[in-house]
Amino acid sequence: MTDDDTIRAAGCVLWRRSPVGGALEICLVHRPKYDDWSHPKGKLNRGEDPLAGALREVEEETGYAAAPGAPLPTARYEVSGRPKEVRYWAAEAVQGSFTPNREVDRILWLPPAAARARLSQPRDRELVDAFLDALNLT
Repeated sequence: MTDDDTIRAAGCVLWRRSPVGGALEICLVHRPKYDDWSHPKGKLNRGEDPLAGALREVEEETGYAAAPGAPLPTARYEVSGRPKEVRYWAAEAVQGSFTPNREVDRILWLPPAAARARLSQPRDRELVDAFLDALNLT
């Protein structure tokens, strides 16, 4: 495999302060194609800046515009025998609203512990921990 074979993607741990009480909440997306819960993310367009792609994917999947924050660890794994690299950032939801779409049929805003428990992949749970560390909340 060459570096050119790598699937490049980006996403965010999207967060907000709850409209009721102000507690920290993390947004998870449900993808019906995989029947899983994950952070909003997606493949980058050719030549697209990873942060711009992450913010685009967040808005496409959740309906929320986001203000980027701290970079988070990059996830690396294989998909159908090809390497995949997903760059992540913390991002605060600043405005928007969710409308179900073909890729994402539901979102949940959950406290960090509940979000961590709901996520389908262990690598996504590790991102919650890294996010909390980046915000100095651990």
